Amino acid sequence: VALAPVGGPKGDTQHSREKEKNVRQSNIMAAKSIADAVRTSLGPRGMDKMIVSTSNEVMITNDGATILKQMDVQHPAGKMLVELSKSQDIEAGDGTTSVVVIAGSLLNQCMILLGKGIHPSIVSDAVLYANKKAQEVLQSMAQPVSLTDREQLIQAANTALSSKMVNQYVSLLSPVAVDAVLKIIDPVSATNADLRDIRVVTRLGGTVDDTELVDGLVLFDRPNEASAKRATGPKTSRAPRSHSFQFSC
Repeated sequence: VALAPVGGPKGDTQHSREKEKNVRQSNIMAAKSIADAVRTSLGPRGMDKMIVSTSNEVMITNDGATILKQMDVQHPAGKMLVELSKSQDIEAGDGTTSVVVIAGSLLNQCMILLGKGIHPSIVSDAVLYANKKAQEVLQSMAQPVSLTDREQLIQAANTALSSKMVNQYVSLLSPVAVDAVLKIIDPVSATNADLRDIRVVTRLGGTVDDTELVDGLVLFDRPNEASAKRATGPKTSRAPRSHSFQFSC
């Protein structure tokens, strides 16, 4: 009768569990670090971040998606939060910092539960249940927004711009933004807007007060003689896009 040593397999199991625990902690800590980096820029009293790129270009912003886009994140868990912020920016156009901060806070609470010895699968099921319950609460609190109610849309835009650097110009920029979106969608049946149909053009000179909305196509550059000789006219046509001008000093 051959007897296997008792200590070997047991030691290997303990080592495997310890390794899994370390991996989970490493992933959570990486995600928390990303959330902490943008946490102080959240809200109307949030601080702006000065970002210096590798080419020595300086950018000052408090937009979560912009900050994370400029960060060179290597950790896979950290990259997931960066992608989360990008998805939020594409889907809603706002809340890029909030989703990262909320995710970091949830992961911090998960780490506390794991530290108490609760199994990861139980923590995962609890988070899914909390997500379902949170959606029910938010749906009960939500107020329907009609795309035909321009004033209500402007109030929503004012809220989104209140934490931006241009918050003192909300009375000017909010109507411009709302009107630009309304011109590229059907307010009765639309559920989303393709922002690629709106072009924001910046020109030196003037101030933000000179910002205006142009309904149609705008041409800036004057064609030179060589290009004029090569011009053969448009090949295709499409519906004109809305253009929003913003001047900067």
